[in-house]
Amino acid sequence: MELSDEILTEISYVTISKNRTKVMKSLYNQVKMPSKIAKDTGILTNHVSALLGKLRDHGLVECINPEARKGRLYRLTDKGERVVENISTYDIC
Repeated sequence: MELSDEILTEISYVTISKNRTKVMKSLYNQVKMPSKIAKDTGILTNHVSALLGKLRDHGLVECINPEARKGRLYRLTDKGERVVENISTYDIC
């Protein structure tokens, strides 16, 4: 199945950054707090939080409890899942 230009553009956006790729893969089929993502990926927690903000702006991740000051939980959106599922198939970068 051919992917839309939007999904291909997002795959490119994610794969040009090793850290964005790590965060996205860490969230695949998972719900996690930034601290757990940081532990799993080896990226500093403050960097993970910044990455999550940018990925959220792209519609790739969502916070399921945005009202929480601590312990926010993140997961991939449907669009984010499609991106992760196709990262290795479309080796764009």
